[in-house]
Amino acid sequence: MNYWLFKTEPDDISLDDIKAAKTKGLRWDGIRNFQARNFLRDQLAVGDGVFIYHSQCKTVGIVGTAEVTRAAYADPAQFDKDSKYFDAKATTDVPRWFCVDIRYTGTLKKPLLLSQLKADPRLSDMVLIKQGRLSIQPVTQQEWRYLHTLAQTETES
Repeated sequence: MNYWLFKTEPDDISLDDIKAAKTKGLRWDGIRNFQARNFLRDQLAVGDGVFIYHSQCKTVGIVGTAEVTRAAYADPAQFDKDSKYFDAKATTDVPRWFCVDIRYTGTLKKPLLLSQLKADPRLSDMVLIKQGRLSIQPVTQQEWRYLHTLAQTETES
């Protein structure tokens, strides 16, 4: 099992949107960065844990958790000429972009703010701190456990 951090702007997809999708989950699509795409395509697997991170909002930070329920498949938006994610270079035989499905697993009792994470020396090697801008990024097992102890998670039964 691997662990990940998915960044999203809550106006696009929020933790509440993920939670509202219930057990059917939702498609995590629209990734148009090659490094993030490679993580999605080559490393994410069913059952992997995901931190949901809200960016471009008043409270920037980790707000909840999800799990991958469907491994990488071709992002259908790349073939849709009316989509903002359309890619004329993509074909069904050789897709360029991929997505996964995720489902909600929990809400942090309190958000882990970016400022708090940056100030914590135990997280200085975290991709979020070192690279920042990447929308899909790995989280080590140690980071996953430590972050859970910082903000305890309320899980749905």
